[in-house]
Amino acid sequence: MPRLVISIDGAIIKEVELTKERTTLGRRPYNDIVISNLAVSGEHALLHCDNGRVSVEDLQSTNGTFVNRQRVTHQDLHHGDVLQVGQYQLRVELTPEEYEAWGAAASAAQPACLRLEGQMTREVALVKPVTTLGKPGVAVASITRSATGFTLARVEGPEGSLRLNGQGVGTEAQVLRHEDRIEVAGSRLQFLLLPV
Repeated sequence: MPRLVISIDGAIIKEVELTKERTTLGRRPYNDIVISNLAVSGEHALLHCDNGRVSVEDLQSTNGTFVNRQRVTHQDLHHGDVLQVGQYQLRVELTPEEYEAWGAAASAAQPACLRLEGQMTREVALVKPVTTLGKPGVAVASITRSATGFTLARVEGPEGSLRLNGQGVGTEAQVLRHEDRIEVAGSRLQFLLLPV
């Protein structure tokens, strides 16, 4: 059963199992997960669970819902993802069986790779649920693989530190398409979908 490990400033406060199909999170006492903090909206976010798959939906909260430091309106969650609500971190944990089921669903996505451009061109297959790129402390991006395809998100770095086809990537994850060009931390890469 999926669960959230809730912490603030590195100290774990509690762990919550996601036993319901819909779990509400917010400051008001009628929520399933109550976080009594003024930075958290009364009705902040909604977690959806379906056969071990978990997603989060922001309920137009004042301060936003973040997944791996990226503001989201709706996002599928994977094992190890960290939600940020106000000053609180909520780490997603799946059982090995749920993680395996998610991986099986994600493997249905068309195979893809990144071609690194430079003096020596090489290709890296995108086989993991999440692949990170860049240099910590400078700029970091992630490519998330799901059953429906691949998305690119800025994890760390200032505005404009991640570019997709010459355009800066903001707070929303971007869907990747065949031959898209990515620039991050001085590296130039090309996203390629491979024939099945």
